[in-house]
Amino acid sequence: MSRPASGHLYFDLKDDRAVIAAISWKGQLSKMQVRPEEGMEVVATGRMTTFPGQSKYQLIVEDIAPAGAGALMAMLEKRRAALAAEGLFDAARKKPIPYLPRTIGVITSPSGAVIRDILHRLRDRFPRHVLIWPVAVQGQACAPEVAAAIRGFNALPEGGPIPRPDLLIVARGGGSLEDLWGFNEEIVVRAAAASAIPLISAVGHETDTTLIDHAADRRAPTPTAAAEMAVPVRADLLATLDGLRARQSRASATLSRRRAERLQDLARALPRLDGLTAGATQRFDLWSGRLTGALGLAATRKRRGFDPLAALLRHRLLTDRLQREDDRLRHLTERAGQLHARTLERARDRATALAARLAPALARLIAEAARNVTRGQGALAALSARLDAAPAARLTALEARLAALGRTHQTLGYRETLKRGYAVVRGDGAVVTGKADAEGATTLEIEFHDGKLLLGPRAKKPKSGPAGQGSLFD
Repeated sequence: MSRPASGHLYFDLKDDRAVIAAISWKGQLSKMQVRPEEGMEVVATGRMTTFPGQSKYQLIVEDIAPAGAGALMAMLEKRRAALAAEGLFDAARKKPIPYLPRTIGVITSPSGAVIRDILHRLRDRFPRHVLIWPVAVQGQACAPEVAAAIRGFNALPEGGPIPRPDLLIVARGGGSLEDLWGFNEEIVVRAAAASAIPLISAVGHETDTTLIDHAADRRAPTPTAAAEMAVPVRADLLATLDGLRARQSRASATLSRRRAERLQDLARALPRLDGLTAGATQRFDLWSGRLTGALGLAATRKRRGFDPLAALLRHRLLTDRLQREDDRLRHLTERAGQLHARTLERARDRATALAARLAPALARLIAEAARNVTRGQGALAALSARLDAAPAARLTALEARLAALGRTHQTLGYRETLKRGYAVVRGDGAVVTGKADAEGATTLEIEFHDGKLLLGPRAKKPKSGPAGQGSLFD
């Protein structure tokens, strides 16, 4: 085969016995469902001509079809194996489908039932913002338009005036292998494999399989099933959210109660201040009481021991002795006071350390409770924002549907039929649909696309007998 810059296709048709030159002009080539390839077994339809420049016959081919489904399937299998060898169908390169996309891009025909089924199912499950890229879903223009649509959605910038879709759906209803052939073209498969946006293929019915199904990140058996894969059920999400909110409230209450119980347990474990000093105070009082009696008894005994010498040294010895005893008593009193002060100081230090440990524990408990409250408020704010955006999205979808219905009504109106050469005949104000009604009417009004023509009034004519048929305008 040869295709020069002119766009015409020059090739040879041959069997096991003969060969003949063939040409497909550029205009004829664009209308072919299947592009000829080397080694294809085909049925070529055209007309025989001669080429004087080379003194030979040639066939001007107007249409080419594979020689049966077997040849077409063989070509499809060969193309599938070649693309699979390049790794375009590997499971490792497939991207996960987003759980709840903000914007969904749909690549399909805007006038078919497929887009209505997808939009209807999205409204039932979870309304989302939908962008539709209209394409031809069969014929010669199908493959380049679908590939351009996939690349176009991927080229949209993030945060631009047109929101970039989070998910793409390529959809088409069922059909024959020839009708779905555009989705087997290499340009479509490569565009689907190169898409940075996750893509769902919903081409044909459940039994139909095309090459874009292998390259897509997910295959849906029908376009309706693709819509079900794209979004979850909003009612189920709300029920799950309510359950999680209830669990969060119960968990917060349980955590607060356990923290309070732990704090009470720690408080009960702390000793009281009077309990820390009671033992030392009791021992001090005991030894103080014993000390007074012991000192007096010791002084008496010493005093009795000095009686034989009292005459000689009574005054001096007694004075010295009493002085020493007073010094000793004062020393013991000072030691007892110091012991009591040290005991009180240790008790005060222990109480201060316990208080210092208690304050950070209370601060951590209060901070944890504040963080839990803040996270709950953030979740409620996000839910409120989503609920506020839902009515606007639904209103936009309803406006788009109303505009589509208006265009359909205008297209199917009877005035469009009048422009194609038809007319409406009214007799006595009512639409006339038969010859008998027209003969019985006194006035006739004929409406064309550019105005009305009034015929009448006129007298009724009796029905003609067997001799002949009367004229409506006699």
